[in-house]
Amino acid sequence: MTTSHAFRVSIDTLPALNPPLKWAGGKRWLLPHIEPIWQSYRQHRYVEPFCGGLAVALGLRPERALLNDANPHLINFYRWLQHGLEMTIEMRNEAELFYAHRDRFNQLIDQGNMESAEAAQLFYYLNRTCFNGLCRFNLSGEYNVPFGKYKTINYAADFYEYQQVLQPWEFTNFDLELLAVEPDDFIYADPPYDVEFTSYSSGGFDWNDQVRTAEWLAKHQGPVVVSNQATQRIIKLYRSQGFELEFLAAPRRISCTGDRTAAREVLGVRGM
Repeated sequence: MTTSHAFRVSIDTLPALNPPLKWAGGKRWLLPHIEPIWQSYRQHRYVEPFCGGLAVALGLRPERALLNDANPHLINFYRWLQHGLEMTIEMRNEAELFYAHRDRFNQLIDQGNMESAEAAQLFYYLNRTCFNGLCRFNLSGEYNVPFGKYKTINYAADFYEYQQVLQPWEFTNFDLELLAVEPDDFIYADPPYDVEFTSYSSGGFDWNDQVRTAEWLAKHQGPVVVSNQATQRIIKLYRSQGFELEFLAAPRRISCTGDRTAAREVLGVRGM
């Protein structure tokens, strides 16, 4: 008990951490809505089947967490953060270097070395330097986002400040139905939006996956919070699975068209 208390104090006294990556659809803005729900379940393990940019996990700071994502390169990056990743590759806001690093990253994928520290560093550089912070892969599993056009970019030299926070968390790269979820786990799920873009990972994410996700979440015996774009079929789907829904205006921070108007978002809860 004494050890657990000491650990809790050390985590709580650390400065706030921003997500280390640019990430489309980041849910940092949702924290004021999720945090009051989480307060009643702080002693439970926190589970995210689609952890993405880690905005919610870093905001809530659970002691125990199972963080999963379909993107293996993202999970590799987080696992290296747990070891205190240092950046040793060249990093400049320059097209020639960007495409050379993109070629090297895809070479590592082709060679089966995508779990290396070099791959993690390249993933970070590409994320910071590419167009709109997108993460997109072609049918061959190769990263294909073009060079961005930022005036200036701040690159991190290391990630030591993340190491202590991420150290006790478990990161996995599974289909959500393969996750070893316990009955009393607190699940926050933010599946890919119900939109045409499905190239976030090589397997894609279609409507059948949306339905499968909703049904899987509804079977969980413990507390569940879910967010998604408030399309008519998403609303109908989650209502049919017994979720109580709230509608919110979400900031649109990354858009291929430059559109920053608010998007309508749905926040659903179940098992509370």
